[in-house]
Amino acid sequence: MYLADRSAPAGAQAAPDGASARAPAVASAVVALGTVSLITDVSSEMVTAVLPLYLVAGLGLSPLGFGALDGVYNGVGALVQLTGGHLADRVRSHKLVAGLGYGLSALCKPLLLLAHSLTAVGVVLALDRTGKGLRTAPRDALISLSTPLASQGRAFGVHRAMDTTGALLGPLAAFLILNLTVDGYDAVFGVSACVAALGVVVLMLFVPSGPDACAPGVSGTPEPRREPAAAKAGGGVSVREGLALLRLPRLRALAACAALLGLTTVSDAFLYLLLQERTGVGERWFPLLPLGTAAVFLLLAVPAGALADRIGRRTVFLTGHALLLTGYGLLLWAPDFPALPYVVLALHGLFYAATDGVLPAAVAATVPARLRATGIAVVGTGQALARFGCSLAFGGAWTLWGSGPALAAAAAGLCCCAAVAGFVLRPSVPDGDVPGPHGDRATPAPRAPGGPR
Repeated sequence: MYLADRSAPAGAQAAPDGASARAPAVASAVVALGTVSLITDVSSEMVTAVLPLYLVAGLGLSPLGFGALDGVYNGVGALVQLTGGHLADRVRSHKLVAGLGYGLSALCKPLLLLAHSLTAVGVVLALDRTGKGLRTAPRDALISLSTPLASQGRAFGVHRAMDTTGALLGPLAAFLILNLTVDGYDAVFGVSACVAALGVVVLMLFVPSGPDACAPGVSGTPEPRREPAAAKAGGGVSVREGLALLRLPRLRALAACAALLGLTTVSDAFLYLLLQERTGVGERWFPLLPLGTAAVFLLLAVPAGALADRIGRRTVFLTGHALLLTGYGLLLWAPDFPALPYVVLALHGLFYAATDGVLPAAVAATVPARLRATGIAVVGTGQALARFGCSLAFGGAWTLWGSGPALAAAAAGLCCCAAVAGFVLRPSVPDGDVPGPHGDRATPAPRAPGGPR
């Protein structure tokens, strides 16, 4: 149950003649969406890699101001994510809504060339995050609907690995552009706009239009649960149906724990600023810091997803947060350790590998197919809003107390929240109880006498 759900072996599927057949590792739709995310992340991470330094060193923004702007950067996307998920389920076109999101983000990149004040930059970033919010839930729903339940962790791991390849190339491109051009920041923003436009083109040409393109028996897609006739006749999904998802105990637990942990998860930008301050990393090397996180994430996203499918998502998810907490501790108590930047970035990448794809895979197992995007959006919105609050609080604490006490408070909070999440998400499905293909429980296996209940 919850993140502890275990399924049948990945790829196992009943063939028409009763023999066992093995489905492909991932569906073609997953690969196509991964390619779009790879290209888009090259564009986004080029900007993200230089943005903290551009705002703090270039425009003179204080840590509190940067925390507010970083919060807006994440919070706007969180608010829109719920709209994007519900809209995709309602119009029954996940690709259309995702395409609108990718297109809006692409249009924002050239606007950064014209934004040279904090207000203008803030508006452009808010629009960019609106695009991200629109596309996230429909994209993840397409991945989920194209993949059997038993292989959800692997599929999301493959997508996140491809996405992270873009996150790896983006900072490297920004670093090269900054060192080869005179107007470095403007050149980064211009190239980013061109790459983002390419991502939209690939989405339109190569991504299937929706789950109908992944019919039962194709790409290992499980046979969908039969929906009531009224639901089919009613067409799109209503707001009431979306809100009713919160009545599901499993979804409520996932949403609550994701938000709770998000409240104490320091944003990537702040983590890189902390590394620069506490280890003395030079400004010219700052755009390369995300490469460490991205490289580890790229290498381990697929193995972590497959491991979560095999041993349980709760274990992998909580282990990821424990690794992040270890990174906070090293920043606090071992600032003179020569290898500190490499170790912290590796732990940061491990954290993402163990959590970023595992959470939507767990959500996919709790909601029916026709509400998949809405369910993913509910959990994602709560988590992103919590991280918005964390950015504001951490920026204020850094300004008032300094970086060390602010990070100590975040580490203490993360430790407490992880303990609470571990209790709430504790395994409650006895061995042998396997969730059905859409998150509803299958027929329980016989329990041994005296077994747990």
